[in-house]
Order: sequence, then C-alpha cells, then structure tokens
Amino acid sequence: MSLNTILITLLALLVFSYVIGRGRSLAVGKRQSNGRRNLHSLPSYYGYLVVIWTAIPALIILALWTSFDGKLISDMTFSSLPAEMQAQGADTKGLFLNEIVNLAKEGQIDQIEDPVKRAAAERYASLQNISKLAKTVVVLGVAILGLILGLRLVKPETRARNKVETVIRWSMILCASIAILTTVGIVFSVIFESIIFFKTVPVWDFLFGTKWSPQTAIRADQAGSSGSFGAVPLFVGTLLISLIALIIAVPLGLMSAIYLAEYASPKFRSFAKPTLEILAGIPTVVYGFFAALTVAPFIRNLGESIGLTVASESALAAGLVMGIMIIPFVSSLSDDVITAVPQSLRDGAFGMGATKSETIKQVIIPAALPGIIGGVLLAASRAIGETMIVVMAAGLSANLTFNPMEAVTTVTVQIVTLLTGDQEFDSPKTLAAFALGLGLFLITLMLNVVALHVIRKYREQYD
Repeated sequence: MSLNTILITLLALLVFSYVIGRGRSLAVGKRQSNGRRNLHSLPSYYGYLVVIWTAIPALIILALWTSFDGKLISDMTFSSLPAEMQAQGADTKGLFLNEIVNLAKEGQIDQIEDPVKRAAAERYASLQNISKLAKTVVVLGVAILGLILGLRLVKPETRARNKVETVIRWSMILCASIAILTTVGIVFSVIFESIIFFKTVPVWDFLFGTKWSPQTAIRADQAGSSGSFGAVPLFVGTLLISLIALIIAVPLGLMSAIYLAEYASPKFRSFAKPTLEILAGIPTVVYGFFAALTVAPFIRNLGESIGLTVASESALAAGLVMGIMIIPFVSSLSDDVITAVPQSLRDGAFGMGATKSETIKQVIIPAALPGIIGGVLLAASRAIGETMIVVMAAGLSANLTFNPMEAVTTVTVQIVTLLTGDQEFDSPKTLAAFALGLGLFLITLMLNVVALHVIRKYREQYD
C-alpha cells in the first residue's frame, strides 16, 4: 500500500475502534436503579481510549519507517554494487544513486543498457516493494493489536477520562516542545553560520562598516575579491522604510479602531471592519506593483513640481505602500482590545462627568494600551520583514542615507539576493545572509523586550 492508502485505512480503523470501544463500555456497564451505568467515565471516553491504543503505536512506527526506509534501501542497494564503484567519492555515489532512484520510480528499468545500473535499479525497486508490503503489514498489525489491547481495558473501574486527558496533556506538551525546539534550532543554526562568517569578516567591520558590496570574485586575482560587508546601510534602510510605514499605519489604524469600536453604528461596523481587513489579504506582489507603477511615479512627479529631486525608486514610496498594507494589523487588534475593555470603566467615567472623548483618551486607551502595543509590534515586525515591496519600489541600492526621497534597500532584500541562485555555503558572500538574519533577530528581540516592559508597566497600573 502507498502511504496515503495506509493513512486512509488507519482512519477507518480508528473510527471503527471508537464505535466498538464505546459500544463495549455500554455492554460491560451495569445499569443502576437511577438509570445510570456503573462506569467511571462517560462511554465516549472509553471509545477515545481504544482510539489512542490503536493510533499512537501505529503512527509512531509509520513515521519512523517512512523516515528511514529510503536511506536504508539506498544503502542496501549501494552495498550490492561492485567494489570498484563503492570505492568512488561521495559525490559520484550520490549522482549514481539518484539516477537509479529516478529510473526505478519512473518505471524505465527495461530501458537501461548498462547491466550494473539495471541490476541496481531492479534491486532498488524490489527492496522498495518489500518495504511497502512490510510497512503495511506491520503498521496495520500493530494497530489491530492496539485495538485488542484497548478493548481489554474497557472495564467499569477503568479511569478512561483520566487516561485520555493525560494523553491529551502530554500531546500539548509535545507540540509546545516542538515549537520551542524549532525556534532554538533556528537561532542556533543562524548563530553557528554567523560565527563562521565573523571568522572571515570582523564583527566591527560588519556592524559599523558603511559600505555594502558583498560581490566576491571566483579567483583571488580578480578585482574586488574581498568584498565589503558593512551592514549599516542595510539596517538604516530597514529602519527608515519601517518608520515611514509605521507613521502611516499607526495613526490611521488606531483612529480607525477607535471609530469602529466607540462611534460607528453596528451596521456600519459590520461592513467597514471586514472591508478594512481585506487589505491584509492582498498579495504583497500586488502592493509592489502598485508602489512601482503608481505611487513612485506620483511622488517623483510631485517632488519635481516643487523643485525636489526624487529617485525613481525611493524609500518614501515603499514606506507609504507598506504602511497601507499593515493598517489592518494595527486596526483589527486595537479594535478587539478596545472592545474588550470592561463597560464598567466607561460607566464609571461617564458617572464622574467625563465626555466620550475624555473617556476614550483617559480611560479606554490606557486600559487597552498593552493590546494596542502588541498590534503595533506585530505591524512593525511585518514591516521589518517585508521584501517584495522594497524590491519593486525601493530598489537594491545599499545607500547610507536618511533621505526618504532616495533609493535604499533592507536587510531582508539582501538576504534574498545573497541566497538566490546557485551559491556556495562556505563563502563570505553567502554566510553574510546568516549574519544579517542574526542582526534582524536581535533587533526584533529588542522591540519585544521594550514592548513587554511597557505592557507590564500599564498592566500593574490598571489590573
């Protein structure tokens, strides 16, 4: 059976195990005088208990088998080759095995003229068929065995609810651990590659250098073989565009949220809020086209009409469009937290003679400030990580400037540029992407620390 077929069969077996487990609990539970059965838990929990016994061992074996069978089959196939082929380098072995695997999967074994390749492809196909058959038998056999063992546990005194909730709790812990370990793995991988980069390029030159030109030559005798890795222009460009975007998004988003939550009628709110949130669903490439074809020419023409020199690609154009894009992140979250402010705070302010505007400014906004800051932080992170709009509207020029009328670039754009195409991951040019990622991570971390400090301060005041 294929993997999809095994999963579908397992799903059908799980439905059957729930039905039979629940039915068995009703059968073994004796009905008492009050109409209830002498079961510790509800019958559904006994069904879930049988499902757990049926599913978990089978799924673990299926996951492990699927993860390792490809490597084992490849090793067994390669071990059957002649000794002179096994003595070849790792790259040659990999190319040979890839060719064999592709020919076996495409069913073109009969078209192979080389007898050694044909024998290897036939052995690979044979081992693969054996593995599929064995995997099907073992997985379904373990599932059926788990079903039988689970049914033996269906007794009136079995604490089925406790057992099921324990499994669910450990499943949640496992999911949380996977998320945490994934984050830790990403951070450590970026740090490891950055350390390798900083062995070639000094940290001081990277953090405080003002020239970014990561192009390196193939040969040492070519011009510009060392490259320039001063990241200051990239971080300045990132902060400049993000600041412009936040200047646009925060006031518009916050004012929109206040109006929708406090002033708008329910009918208008039900129409305006979904319409505003549509902005978050527009692809960023569409924003990029809009910025490059409409906003940037308009800003350039407007600047020339008043005597200013505006580049065809500018930070202002990218920041304006990016600000429009992140308005829903501020408005939607701010609207939710403003709406969640207890009505008793409003009534207390009105009872003391405060007007509606005074209540909003002095009571509602301070009480909702932690959530508002969270929305602003989310919008800032979205702006810092945006790539497509910057590529199309601000360009790729790493200029150290605070002038929004000039072309700049951002950290994320340079990361994409450095990792695009065929690259060697042991060159400073490619490793610079990991150093930039580490710097961006530290900036985002500092933003989170500042936001948490503000949130704690106001939570202590209004709790």
